Amino acid sequence: MAAPFAFRVGQGWDVHRTVVGRPLILGGITIASDFGLEGHSDADVLSHAITDALIGAIAAGDIGMHFPDTDPRWKGAGSLRFLKHACDLVAAAGYSVANVDSTVILERPKLKDFRLPIRESLAATMGLTVDQVSVKFKTAERVGPVGEGRSAESQAVVCLVRSS
Repeated sequence: MAAPFAFRVGQGWDVHRTVVGRPLILGGITIASDFGLEGHSDADVLSHAITDALIGAIAAGDIGMHFPDTDPRWKGAGSLRFLKHACDLVAAAGYSVANVDSTVILERPKLKDFRLPIRESLAATMGLTVDQVSVKFKTAERVGPVGEGRSAESQAVVCLVRSS
């Protein structure tokens, strides 16, 4: 059997429709907004992308395999729970998270004032320091479903290092 890799990289992506009547939650933080995101869980598009990146980095499938939207246990569930599960899987596989780089693509509201609270929330959930978690915000320049305000997307990349 081959020796384990010294490091692994994972990439995640998620998208959810915008909807009136639900809270907008990003990285476990509720953002003041007149809309939220539609989904079976709390639809935290950022936490979902990072969760998928972690699960992918250890080749353990994807978020839907671990938390299917057909399972009533996950109805309305907080997505930080999914993120914590993914971190536990990473540790069980013999790795630790070196860093996370993520991007939220959302036309509005402006998110810059939420950057630090989101980073702190994600870092606390993942057992990391804030300087290991990057969160960027972009618009879609009014192009496509995100630019038209019909959806939000998030992308994430993680680097894992073999635990000693």
